[in-house]
Amino acid sequence: MKSWLFAFTVLAFLCCMTLPDDALAANHIVRVGDTSGGDGYGTPGEPLMVFVPAQLTINAGDTVTFVSQGGMAHNVRADDNSFRCAVGCDNDGAGGNGTPSSAEWTFTRTFNTPGTINYRCDMHFSMGMTGSITVVAGSSSIGMGGFTSGNWYDPSLSGIGFQIEGTTAIDAASGLPVMLAYWFAYAPAGNTQSWIYAQGPYDPTSNTVTLPAAITAGARFPPNFVHDDIAVTLWGSITFTFTDCNNGTASWTSTVPGYGSGSIPITRLTRIAGTECPSATQ
Repeated sequence: MKSWLFAFTVLAFLCCMTLPDDALAANHIVRVGDTSGGDGYGTPGEPLMVFVPAQLTINAGDTVTFVSQGGMAHNVRADDNSFRCAVGCDNDGAGGNGTPSSAEWTFTRTFNTPGTINYRCDMHFSMGMTGSITVVAGSSSIGMGGFTSGNWYDPSLSGIGFQIEGTTAIDAASGLPVMLAYWFAYAPAGNTQSWIYAQGPYDPTSNTVTLPAAITAGARFPPNFVHDDIAVTLWGSITFTFTDCNNGTASWTSTVPGYGSGSIPITRLTRIAGTECPSATQ
């Protein structure tokens, strides 16, 4: 279906959704510990010694929030000892410490320096509970714009993907242009398609943007379509970070049960005719 039809739909449903000015620095969620879902990998509900996602790519200046739901004693310690945290951190001056704890806890850290940070849980390192965060430069010579528009996907997850569009519409609150994104995926229960619509302002000089997202339901196929039947549910947010004109990362955090949070690499599948990457390396 033509891109402008999707844009019309999203603008109609999400016109009141805006981001604060400081939202261009994204926050990413990493779950500390998880449980099996009965999908063939262990007994349903069995504790798993993992970070989810275990590998994460973010932009310099972004934050990562580590979330432990308790029940088992976990912590997060950088291999270079730059941080060791659980109920507080050993070296942040705010109290608490990084001793593994079975309580429910969260902590947020800002990553400003490009590079790769490897980390572990001290209690379960020998069981493979490790992770890494790759921090890319906080700005890009290509930025974002109409040339970002097109279809993007993760080749390892062929069958789902994103349509992204940098528009000429201007967000009234920030004065920045508006980006639309549509994630064509499936519901967590596997019983239907799930189309996730995202919209928000973006900085054309940056290579990352966080867009609030929603899902809709309730209406029927024409001629039985009634606009008032549409139910809009706020879904969470999607963060896109582009390393060049054809590659990037999509990270998400959802408040709707079953969707969770995570990050996947994305590669351009199509480009809109008449648009060219402004970088010499395409």
